[in-house]
Amino acid sequence: MPQNQRKVPYSGKKKKDQLIKKRRAKMSQKFLNGASDGETTEDNELTSGKLMEQPLNRGGRHKNVNRYNLQFYQESKKELEQMKVEGYNQLDGVKPKMREMDAHYFDGYDFPIRPNWSYDMDKNILNLNENRYFKEYVENLQKFHKEGNNELSLFELNLETWRQLWRVLEFSDILLIIVDVRYASLMFPPSLYNYIVQTLKKHAILVLNKVDLVEPDVVVAWRHYFLEKYPQLPVVLFASYSNTSMKGSARRSVCYKLCMEGVYNIYKECQKIVNSELDLTSWEQKIEEDMDTGNLIDDKMIVQTIETTEEISDDSVSKPYQKFSNGKLTVGCIGFPNVGKSSLINALKGKKVVSVSRTPGHTKHFQTIYLTNVVVLCDCPGLVFPSATPKHLQVLLGSYPISQLQVPYRSLKFLGEHLHIPNLLKLHLPEDFDVWSPAALADAWALKRGFLTAKAARPDRYRAANHLLRMCLAGQNNIILQFYPPGYNDAKDFWQQHAEVEKVKRYQNIPIEDEHLMSNNEDTSSINSESGESEETTSSNDETNADEEDEEMPHASTSKRSNAFALLDQD
Repeated sequence: MPQNQRKVPYSGKKKKDQLIKKRRAKMSQKFLNGASDGETTEDNELTSGKLMEQPLNRGGRHKNVNRYNLQFYQESKKELEQMKVEGYNQLDGVKPKMREMDAHYFDGYDFPIRPNWSYDMDKNILNLNENRYFKEYVENLQKFHKEGNNELSLFELNLETWRQLWRVLEFSDILLIIVDVRYASLMFPPSLYNYIVQTLKKHAILVLNKVDLVEPDVVVAWRHYFLEKYPQLPVVLFASYSNTSMKGSARRSVCYKLCMEGVYNIYKECQKIVNSELDLTSWEQKIEEDMDTGNLIDDKMIVQTIETTEEISDDSVSKPYQKFSNGKLTVGCIGFPNVGKSSLINALKGKKVVSVSRTPGHTKHFQTIYLTNVVVLCDCPGLVFPSATPKHLQVLLGSYPISQLQVPYRSLKFLGEHLHIPNLLKLHLPEDFDVWSPAALADAWALKRGFLTAKAARPDRYRAANHLLRMCLAGQNNIILQFYPPGYNDAKDFWQQHAEVEKVKRYQNIPIEDEHLMSNNEDTSSINSESGESEETTSSNDETNADEEDEEMPHASTSKRSNAFALLDQD
């Protein structure tokens, strides 16, 4: 120690103050002035935070690994305590008509669009204008909810993610709006479609994904709902799963055929839009070759994609948009998280080029993939658009990571009131409960699967609840929550006898012995239903069946199959 310099004592109080400063430095930014610890005494005090943050030293010295993380509003401690109390309330069964959904949750809502800019504008000034615009947009949206005394739903608060959408909208010639057919109207923002068609003067194609998870007549009803509401919007069906009892190579072969038929329908719609301005013969030949030989391979292949991050953003300022630039068709894929955009791109490419996961926000930034020399795909990260959709319903839609839920009871309550979970999973009411409640469902499933705490060996309630929500998201064990278009239940007989139902069944490849499983799905849709117990699907004692894991693309079939679903073929 140097002379004439005494060691300064360091008390515990100073150490505590130092920790508080560090904690405040790591806290998420706030759009309104509120309590620093996340507590809110009024509805207008909101805080936001990024999810699944990684250590800053993982991505290198000059790389921000948390730049594209999902960012949502956080619940206050008061709200969390209220959710815990609601977990013991009795479940009240609802009728299937309550699942008829239109687009009323999007009424009065738009989405952040890129502010006015020019190619002569400096990059720093452009970034400053975008930050100022986005902050004002969020503040105005919060003011709108405060005046109406409404609950603000979850939507993306990360400006970097919205910038990815802006660039995909600017570069693409045709936009594929991908939605999960189970929640079709909740994932199709009318403001996005109007902006693409009216403002950008571009073409859009609606892709109803995961059609093999719902009943064929519901698929037909949703297709006609969008065709009647948006006459100029083409609607294409696509299947990401195989709703059959086959396993192994036979199941992968069926999945591959379903994917290729959906790809062929997308190609035909793009061909109608392009017409004679561009020759897409190479794309058609590629699809025929994939049907014959199949290029889908396993996860061990080397991913060869052109990741466009900073480089493409710099070029966007210097190169204006040109239709079919350099004789190439650019197709953009946009939509909510967890709708299957990456699975669709892998099927379009014919092999796995982007990783697939059930975790929202898995795709961090948009990337370009060349299908042929004249067709380019743009994969955009999934975004949660502003709406009035309840938060517990957004969890079931896959818009919010289930692993980040602090209290899962509200989402489990909604699921238990629309599906007869005890009947589907053959659960017995635990001794500590008199009636079925979200907590009772979680305890019963924890006891059945052996989810116990380490020390006291009590039912691990949160782990079981998260596992049930994951199974609903993946459509496992017949836990499929599906919504209907308006007026579906009143005209159910009409839709079941519709001429297109048989074509959808052939596309879904539903065996005769499996049809009753889908037709009886409504019989177990209420907790007060009197239907018999269904057969339980065997599963392992771990969470791998419902966890977020990469889905393998199915292997190719050796035999060529013609296009079974040709509803969109008007030739």
